[in-house]
Amino acid sequence: MNDLSSETILHIRPGTVADIPHILTLERQSATAGHWTEQQYRQAFQPEGPARLLLVAAGASSPRASGLSSVKGSGILGFLVAHHLAPEWELENIVVAPAALRRGIGKRFLEALFDAARETNSSAVFLEVRESNTAARTLYEASGFEQTGRRPSYYASPSEDAILYRWTLA
Repeated sequence: MNDLSSETILHIRPGTVADIPHILTLERQSATAGHWTEQQYRQAFQPEGPARLLLVAAGASSPRASGLSSVKGSGILGFLVAHHLAPEWELENIVVAPAALRRGIGKRFLEALFDAARETNSSAVFLEVRESNTAARTLYEASGFEQTGRRPSYYASPSEDAILYRWTLA
């Protein structure tokens, strides 16, 4: 995986309600993303709801930086949503802008999620992913996730198995 250009500044920061339109735009560009409604994203910010972590990768690049674009006008290159189900975290959604793929953003998101797991004294992070999503599966396996199972025909349009993964806090 290539790191971001030295001319690109990347910040992983907590998402805000103002990021939701940009998150929806990014999500719609990814066929493999979980597709949520605007209301579902708004609920992620409600204090009385389930404990969630919503992070965005915000990038700013110099005029000379090339090949890395965000959602128009937002500076957002990706996002992650995870649900804390003590003592574990579930990675619910992770999306990187098409032009920013293979730049280390997914890895940075996972590192931030692992930090949250450590800070909350959690034991593991788990997720499911489409069997055909080899890029994501490669990232998860390189980040220390282990395959733990399969859910036949879990996804629709098209029908596809989900591969289950778990990262255990060492």
